[in-house]
Amino acid sequence: MRISKLIKYCFSLLTLLLLISCSSKQSNANIIFSESPKNHIAYFTSEKITIDGKGEENAWKEAFWSDSFIDIEGEKIPKFETRFKMLWDDKNLYFYSKMEDPHIWASLKQRDTVVFYNNDFEIFIDPNGDTHNYMEIELNAYNTLWDLFLTKPYRNNSTVLNQWDIKGFQSNVHVSGTLNDASDIDDYWAVEIAIPWISLQEEIGKKTPILGQTWRINFSRVHWEFDLIDGMYYRKKDDKGGFLTEYNWVWSPQGVINMHQPEKWGFVHFAKKIDQKHQPKFQYPVDNSLILWMYSQYRSQLDLINDSLKSKSIFPIKGSIESQTVTLDKINYPNGYFLMAKSPKTNIVYYINEEGKLTSKP
Repeated sequence: MRISKLIKYCFSLLTLLLLISCSSKQSNANIIFSESPKNHIAYFTSEKITIDGKGEENAWKEAFWSDSFIDIEGEKIPKFETRFKMLWDDKNLYFYSKMEDPHIWASLKQRDTVVFYNNDFEIFIDPNGDTHNYMEIELNAYNTLWDLFLTKPYRNNSTVLNQWDIKGFQSNVHVSGTLNDASDIDDYWAVEIAIPWISLQEEIGKKTPILGQTWRINFSRVHWEFDLIDGMYYRKKDDKGGFLTEYNWVWSPQGVINMHQPEKWGFVHFAKKIDQKHQPKFQYPVDNSLILWMYSQYRSQLDLINDSLKSKSIFPIKGSIESQTVTLDKINYPNGYFLMAKSPKTNIVYYINEEGKLTSKP
């Protein structure tokens, strides 16, 4: 185990033990989380976008690249670079991603099969940021699609709607090299996607103007080591016959090997360009740090084997967030509980219920 990981583990364990040992006294739970999730601005375009996987339109050339993907735990640098761009117009939300890979291969061709058994590109979308009712989209180099809808994260006993399909979804893949040919060295493969707003709005119920909204979105790239058998690519196995663990490379790090913690996903803001010299700058939602802290405490409770943290004895918990003291309390209900904290900046009261759903009241 790395020293940095050991220090983090010991520090987290110490924090947890302090929480458990608290009685009726208020605890001093200073905010503990990594830097804020990644951010990106998706700009409006009036240019017609052809979904061919190439991204050759001027709008794509002018769009900003995201930061390069990093290992899902946030420490290791991937061996191959991955980045994305985003655009939008009055009808569609567009994605373009380019993934370096010297050996581009795929085997799965049936829609809604488990696409991440191949190397793939994945998008996770939670428009209102409440961590519930979000979409997962996966594509491999064959352009095979797996789209599914989750009512809540797996940690909260999610219902996964595998039969759900995004209406009007378009995608295409461009391969710079030769697919499934081990005799040469490839350059990259790219995916281009268009999702109609009307399809997204039917599912999320947001019919307000897109301009000015900020959504929670994340991206993942699953990459497998491979074996060549009779010139064909297969996922690599270990000496005991089991598959080697895949790589998970993401845009906004999760801190753990689990994409289904939506509170850690990145922020994408929808804007219009003013001109090349004057671009809108991203601003995090004012209570972003408070919400991150609330979820860190929520996850701590889920990690406990017993129900000790569900008692009133350890609440309220105080946190120091951006030099301001915030109190986290718990409200009991017949069918569960809510964690509650009031923002000292906005006076908005935020709630996280037993199933992890975020709500707020002015």
